[in-house]
Amino acid sequence: MSVGLLLLRVLLAALLFGHATQKLRGWFGGSGRAATGAIFEQWGFLPGARMVLVAGLAELLGAASLAAGLLTPGGSALVVGTMTVAAVATSVNGFWAQRGGCEVPFWYGAAAVVLAFTGPGPWSLDAALGLRWSPGYAWGIAASLLGLLASAVPLASRARILRERRTTAPQGEDPAGV
Repeated sequence: MSVGLLLLRVLLAALLFGHATQKLRGWFGGSGRAATGAIFEQWGFLPGARMVLVAGLAELLGAASLAAGLLTPGGSALVVGTMTVAAVATSVNGFWAQRGGCEVPFWYGAAAVVLAFTGPGPWSLDAALGLRWSPGYAWGIAASLLGLLASAVPLASRARILRERRTTAPQGEDPAGV
């Protein structure tokens, strides 16, 4: 189980790193901050470039926390919050990633929840520093709720912006721009 938790943490962190740097730097075939900011604005996240920075930094901090196994419930909460926002924004395309759906952010968030419940395992900085996250269910619930609560702020702002667009958009136009 120790190796499995280490692999889960490191692989998820690597994917989150790639996901963040696609947005922030245009690495791994990503669009970079300006182009991703335009997409964020279409989705109702304003100002787009700033929201890309917030999302990318949250993903990087969550990835670093999970990779190192340091303050794991906090890292999990960061990932849950960021991925909840991403999943809601992409859910208009359905679930599966091949259609631009929310499958990827759902999976990343779900994996972070699993780590919040299990803890990082013995091969982690949390273990080396004597930080114990037991009982795991309490920390898992707390990390999940904190992430969901944090996602409420950008999602509420997005909902307001999309409502405003609907009232001013010409008939038949999609206010989310998707």
